[in-house]
Amino acid sequence: MKLDILAIGVHPDDVELCCSGTLLRHISHGQKAGILHLTEGELGTRGTGETRLQEAKAAAEILGVHVFETLDFQDGFFQNDNENRLKLIRFLRKYQPDILLTNALDDRHPDHGRAGWLSEEAAFLSGLAKIETEFEGVQQQAWRPKAVYQYIQFYYHQPDVVVDISPFWEKKIAAVKAYKSQFYNPDSKEPETVISSPEFLEFIKARATEFGLSIGVRYGEGFTARRTIGASSLSGLI
Repeated sequence: MKLDILAIGVHPDDVELCCSGTLLRHISHGQKAGILHLTEGELGTRGTGETRLQEAKAAAEILGVHVFETLDFQDGFFQNDNENRLKLIRFLRKYQPDILLTNALDDRHPDHGRAGWLSEEAAFLSGLAKIETEFEGVQQQAWRPKAVYQYIQFYYHQPDVVVDISPFWEKKIAAVKAYKSQFYNPDSKEPETVISSPEFLEFIKARATEFGLSIGVRYGEGFTARRTIGASSLSGLI
């Protein structure tokens, strides 16, 4: 299946927190969207790799994405090396996304920045025909996404573009709350973390409100880009 848009997250819940509203926006336009988790988030303080994978599947069903997969990168210890670049190149060539959404290039969790740069580099290398890869015994064709954008995570970055997700806010939050082990649960006996506090979901809403206000809508998701963003005309811009 060829995808119109693919969101990569190094940990389960990265995509849901930061860009799931944008995926919903594209799905509402009849486009095909996918989610790829690079790890199972097995080093997270709360939950296990198995429970987080179950939660990720539940979130994907809520969002209605067309593709949901997880790679086998080692949480906390994977490297931006040739082996992992090739794994991601095979995936990109398999689904041929036109738009790629990735982790922030600099963030509180070192995995985020490392995954962001790995995705950025793999997206470019995937377009080089002399890098040969196979999938199920068949040689893959080179493919490079037309655009790569980094979603904004814990650290604030000035967005280069903001997407209006106002109509999809409730479904986005439902997908986030599918991660029952990770976020606020007064009945949980697990250790508290930064993201398990009730204030964290308030922070997510405040960030979306701030980005939305910047373009004159209720809620928005912000992205940075290492490319100049173009438009066919100014009339289509908010």
